[in-house]
Amino acid sequence: SKFFKGGGSGASKGRGGPSPQEALARLRETEEMLSKKQEYLETRIERELALARQHGTKNKRAALQALKRKKRYEKQLSQIDGTLSTIEFQREALENSHTNTEVLKNMGYAAQAMKKVHENMDLNKIDDLMQDITEQQDVAQEISDAISNRAAFGDEFDEDELMAELEELEQEELNKGMRDVRLPSVPSTSLPSRPGKLPDCHFTFLMIKPCSSTRKRAEDEDEMKQLAAWAS
Repeated sequence: SKFFKGGGSGASKGRGGPSPQEALARLRETEEMLSKKQEYLETRIERELALARQHGTKNKRAALQALKRKKRYEKQLSQIDGTLSTIEFQREALENSHTNTEVLKNMGYAAQAMKKVHENMDLNKIDDLMQDITEQQDVAQEISDAISNRAAFGDEFDEDELMAELEELEQEELNKGMRDVRLPSVPSTSLPSRPGKLPDCHFTFLMIKPCSSTRKRAEDEDEMKQLAAWAS
């Protein structure tokens, strides 16, 4: 507060002191000015050092004067370094203060908004509302449980009696299948006179047409397999 009360332009004084943004801008301008002064002094130091080397023992008086000026420039340069450190510290402190002020201001706005939101709320009504919600959730759960339970339709029938009836139906189907089985007939054709000689068959392009005796034998074998399956 002391810093804001002292110094500044007439317009800033009329407003009761500079704003943080104005103070930070001035500090940055000062830092820039001192940095340029540093560069100038460093250049002068190098120049005076070169003059001292140039004169050397030939002109001791001029060489000593150059070294004295170099020392003064070095002293000023050291002072500027200290000043820049102080300004940098002050600028960082002001930036942090400004940031904290903005944070507190925004937190105050948020607190006021929360207060405005809650001013129309009654805690007793909220408790009643939450209790109603809990009760309705319990009712909904009971309805879901009731719907998801398996309906007990058909439980009045005896399951053992139903299984016995099913076995009778299966036995009837098995007996019917045994009656419908046709035994194979004796082949009417004679066997070939020599082993290895097959009956004549009809051949077509890339396809062999089975002869009648071979086809008959295959049918007989299928019937025997069906009979054996029913018997087992």
